[in-house]
Amino acid sequence: MTSRKRLLTVLHGGIPDHVPVGPDISNMVPAKLTGKPFWDIYVHEDPPLWKAYIDAIKFFEIDGGLELYSFGDLFGDLGPQGVEKIVHRNDDGSFFTQLYFEETDEWDKFLTYHTADNPPGTHVLPSKVDLPDIPTSWEDIENAKKWPKGMELWKLIREYMGESGVVGMPSGASTLILEQPEDIYAYLETPEKYHEIKNQMIERSEKRLDIISKLEDKPDFLFCGASGSLVWQTPDIFRDIALPVLKHVTKLAKKLNIPTHVHSCGRETELVKMAAEETDLTVIDPLEIPPMGDCNLKELKKLYGSKIVLKGNLHTTEVLLRGTVDDVIAASKKAIDDAAEGGGFILSSGDQCGRDTPHENLRAMVETAKTYGRY
Repeated sequence: MTSRKRLLTVLHGGIPDHVPVGPDISNMVPAKLTGKPFWDIYVHEDPPLWKAYIDAIKFFEIDGGLELYSFGDLFGDLGPQGVEKIVHRNDDGSFFTQLYFEETDEWDKFLTYHTADNPPGTHVLPSKVDLPDIPTSWEDIENAKKWPKGMELWKLIREYMGESGVVGMPSGASTLILEQPEDIYAYLETPEKYHEIKNQMIERSEKRLDIISKLEDKPDFLFCGASGSLVWQTPDIFRDIALPVLKHVTKLAKKLNIPTHVHSCGRETELVKMAAEETDLTVIDPLEIPPMGDCNLKELKKLYGSKIVLKGNLHTTEVLLRGTVDDVIAASKKAIDDAAEGGGFILSSGDQCGRDTPHENLRAMVETAKTYGRY
């Protein structure tokens, strides 16, 4: 089987030739593999992150594509799109950018910090780095590569991925509260505001699914959840404002026979339970173990393995980043023993692999899935 066929087989309830293996290499590993400063990828799109990612999964022979990549305003429903401006440069070459909204002549309240050797630092308050809320001077970003937008970009990414993996589209969100403390206070003080956000998200997802239903080339899956579903919000808050969105999106997607995916790092056991028992969600990851998470893969397989595809969960630091090849092989075999029986399992990492994860560790994980993970 090709990687694409292998993943689609699992997502649609079948048994593949062997356990698919898709460690979350997301951002850092692909960016480093380009050999370029990280700001070339994130600011100048030379190459863009989606291309760096696909190049990386082909390099490691990973079954790729179950991570979300931004395609910009794919559906034309995100409102005014700001233009990134460089507002401050540091002596070491790093710099801060800030979004400017020309239509309203307003600046975003957050900065983004760009360095040569790490992904951008987002949601930086200007006051925290001694910069003004509204910049007094700025630079346009020059030498940025021009790539297609919207559905044209989607088709380009799909073609470039080919048989190396699956490509999804964003639908709705399982995280309606962001990582800012003031969002928690705002929900507790004015929950009706977030009920309105919930209703808007449901309405937006309905419009997106209607567009998707008419596409000749439909997505392989829908991404309908993000990191921190039970980090930035408690299970009770999730049940109040996010679970209704997840229920709605997964129900609509099921009617179209399109799998759905939630990625939520951190504590996730309760989220798996709700998703398996109360929604039509297809696959959930990364199922982190303590101390970063609270998941027991073997127990989750026993309880919910017949209802939902599990994707996880090798420890990203102790095993993949710092461990030996033998450590990776042993952990991969244990995960396969714990969750592969009967299908419905994708061998992966417990969240995003670190920038300096040894290549031989990723290759050991892939090889173990191909040999030990055969059905």
